[in-house]
Amino acid sequence: MFAALKKNSFKYSWCSWFVLGAANAFGATPTIQGQSGYINMPNAAVEADGTLSTGYGYDRPYGSFWVTATVLPFLQITGRYVSITGVEGFANQPNGYGSAYGRYKDKVIDAKLRLWNESTWLPAVAVGATDMQGTELFKGHYVVASKAFGAARNIEVSVGVGKRRPSGVFAGARWAPTSMPGFAVVGEYDANDYTKDFHAADTAADQRRKGPSVGVEYRWGWLGAQVARHRDHFSANAYLSIPFSEREYIPKLFEPAPFDPKKAPPRVSADQWQQEASHGAELVQALVKQDFKNVRVMFEDRTLKLSLTSSRIANMGRAVGRAARTALAFAPQGTRAIQVTYTRQEQPVATYEFIDLQRLTDYLTGLVNRDSFLQTVVVRYARPDDKVGEDHSGLLAAVKDEGAELQMQVGRDGNTVQIASEDRESNRFKVIPKLSFFFNDPSGALRYELWAAANYDRRLAQGLYLNSDLKLTALENVSGVTQPSNSLLPHVRTDIADYKRGHRFKLNRLMLNQYMMPAERVYARLSGGLYEEMYRGVGGQILYLPKDNRWAADVTVDALQQRGVKGWFDKRDYKTVSGFAALHYKLPYDVTATARAGRFLAKDNGVRLEFKRRFPSGVEIGAWYTKTSGKDITNPGTPSNPYNDKGIFLSVPLNIMLPSDTQATAGVALSPWTRDVGQMVASPGDLYDLVEQPRRDMNTFDGLGNFAERRDEQNLPAVNPPVDALPNPWPLFRMRVEQSVKSTPTLPQWGNGAIIGGGAILASALLDKPVDRFMKKHQGSSVARAWNNIGKATPVVLAGAAAGAVAFGDARMQNIGIISLESVVGAAALSIGAKHIAGRARPIDEKGQWGKAADRSNASFPSNHASVAFAAVTPFAQEYDAPWLYGLAAAGSLGRTAGRQHWVSDVVAGSVLGMAVGGWLWQAQRDNVRSSFAVTPGTNSVSVTWFGTY
Repeated sequence: MFAALKKNSFKYSWCSWFVLGAANAFGATPTIQGQSGYINMPNAAVEADGTLSTGYGYDRPYGSFWVTATVLPFLQITGRYVSITGVEGFANQPNGYGSAYGRYKDKVIDAKLRLWNESTWLPAVAVGATDMQGTELFKGHYVVASKAFGAARNIEVSVGVGKRRPSGVFAGARWAPTSMPGFAVVGEYDANDYTKDFHAADTAADQRRKGPSVGVEYRWGWLGAQVARHRDHFSANAYLSIPFSEREYIPKLFEPAPFDPKKAPPRVSADQWQQEASHGAELVQALVKQDFKNVRVMFEDRTLKLSLTSSRIANMGRAVGRAARTALAFAPQGTRAIQVTYTRQEQPVATYEFIDLQRLTDYLTGLVNRDSFLQTVVVRYARPDDKVGEDHSGLLAAVKDEGAELQMQVGRDGNTVQIASEDRESNRFKVIPKLSFFFNDPSGALRYELWAAANYDRRLAQGLYLNSDLKLTALENVSGVTQPSNSLLPHVRTDIADYKRGHRFKLNRLMLNQYMMPAERVYARLSGGLYEEMYRGVGGQILYLPKDNRWAADVTVDALQQRGVKGWFDKRDYKTVSGFAALHYKLPYDVTATARAGRFLAKDNGVRLEFKRRFPSGVEIGAWYTKTSGKDITNPGTPSNPYNDKGIFLSVPLNIMLPSDTQATAGVALSPWTRDVGQMVASPGDLYDLVEQPRRDMNTFDGLGNFAERRDEQNLPAVNPPVDALPNPWPLFRMRVEQSVKSTPTLPQWGNGAIIGGGAILASALLDKPVDRFMKKHQGSSVARAWNNIGKATPVVLAGAAAGAVAFGDARMQNIGIISLESVVGAAALSIGAKHIAGRARPIDEKGQWGKAADRSNASFPSNHASVAFAAVTPFAQEYDAPWLYGLAAAGSLGRTAGRQHWVSDVVAGSVLGMAVGGWLWQAQRDNVRSSFAVTPGTNSVSVTWFGTY
């Protein structure tokens, strides 16, 4: 059983946002399958960076619901849900299995990589792959070139060649008449060989032939459609393209204005402020009216200190600007500085210090520029002592909690309707409708669930919160899923349908969460209770944020027990402990890569890789892939190729589509819902998710964002940051190659090296037979097996360490890391070539010391593992005078003899080769820090470049 889950609250948006975007270039128009192209054939174009398109295309016998995203400026990914007319989804199955499923449906993933853009004389060129995962019914590869012509460049022609789908040479053309904006005429030569398609005789696809097709297209803003004529039938495609590279689609028509200083009371002396709590209470009241929560105020050493958060304003710099403006109006006479600490769950994240209040006033009123103002501002990571403590002076008692009453709200935070209340301490109650879809189960291709969710969150003490979620199901047909799971793993998720058939009214969540900040840039959480619909338990998380804002790390551990299906306090017997160590790393193009290693719900151990791209609008598109020790052989998994958990998601900040600012988001995920492998429990409150956005805001250029909300701020990089793309690396790479060629050893040096290396190899050959006899005798021992495993892992670990030096090291270490990786590639290439020449059999082949291998590509001499290991360590050993690294590489590489995969002389030969390549490249490039890959953090910014002079 395989299905996918699409989950989101029931949202609305303004109709006008559909027509605000301009049409993309005519060359980036979706085909029936979603990839940019013509009718069925692709071209070399990808849509503009950040564009997401979704539509439905029908070309008999295939109907495709597709979603395409340009996740990088040169990379387009398409997901398709294809139905095939004429083929039953589950034919000839016993007991009516799958009878309600309908026609056959298949999930397809396609990708297109543009190699280079079109230039004056050269066409754009792209390579693509279709159906890269799963059943691979539509699998294919192609390369295509496209060129635009005409004075208005309104004619495009493409030629390509494919294997399988399309099969052979294909071509396409598009003409967009300048006199008819929005219209285009398209034609192509369809090279798909439909006769070889899945069940082609049953679907009549075998009657289709390769040949020409023509069509007419029309685009209006974000909307588009195409109708095409093939030899004996019509096809149609309709779609919506949303440019997520845009920062905002709806102007903030109903955004509350900042605090008006004219409404501030007369300023009082510092002594009056300290003696009368009402003065501080007035400041808190003014902040609460602006939707600030957890507000704490203290006046100490002539510094007015604020600790607060905003549940509404999306950008931290803008929120702090409003708070600073308000504090400035209420500050007592003689105030020297204002300090604002922004918090999440009452834990300090960032602190803003304003040490010149006159300069602050002048900037807010437009009398000084940004550069002048920045000289009087400090933006830094918060410390535990930055948080203003509890209300010891009693000033909060005088604050009126306006807006805390229960209200019926229409259109608030993007919800169609909600009943909600929220007070100044972030105590919340909200009732909203939600809708879930479940795809691709044998009992039915589409199932749904409509329910009302009631959330109640209560602050019990400093950093201690009660979080709950009640669910009342109104309509659903998920209970129709009746077939039992055939998963051989513990049923940690495959019994989800049983839970959906439980009580209509249930308690989904009831948690106690204690948030703490034990040290600067260290956060912790302790949790206990009902985590989610299926699990309860206790656990915790600790997060570390280094000053280098490229990365972060956390550890999570949860002791869990499976809940019963009734949805209250009943339970099942299954218990487990799940734990993960996670590393989060920022890449160019605002991509975040996360690697989690640990134990999953079904007690399977492994790694989960996550990638997400954040666009200028704040929209995030991501995917994950999990590889564990669990063997999921449920179709499409097999014993030889078990299924691995995977999925994609989309997160949309609703402030880009609403007339007022909000932190609310709409989320959609597509993933298996009847799988047990690689599963995780819903987090009670992930710390990295909690601080990720404010940390990003703090480290975006000067960290102030849209601080003063002035018109002249809107084009500043802190407000509209550019995409942090990598420059063209080819000139710098070429320079390194040239430097290395110039430093190639002379003939005498080669001769001396060959004599020494050859002597070492010949001497080691004397040990080949005695060592192999010993290893053969003990090859079943636990020590031999362990040493063999170490030998396999050594080159991977050492090459990974080199990559880590590039990612996390200073300029010197980054340069040596690059040299190490270059050495690994060079040594591996030479080693593979030498294998083909030598053709020596491995010891385990039992052909003797000098026998010939049946497969030269799998020959024994030299050892690739040893070549890579020594190539990786040699630049570091030479640069940092650390000869012990050679011993580490040798100990690991000799593990290959323990598994009888190599003779001793193979290992020595690989070692000599790796040392020679590593030493040569180190000598040539060791002083080349001027042309190294650099990730350079600043006080409030980070740049990612490969820099140099050439």
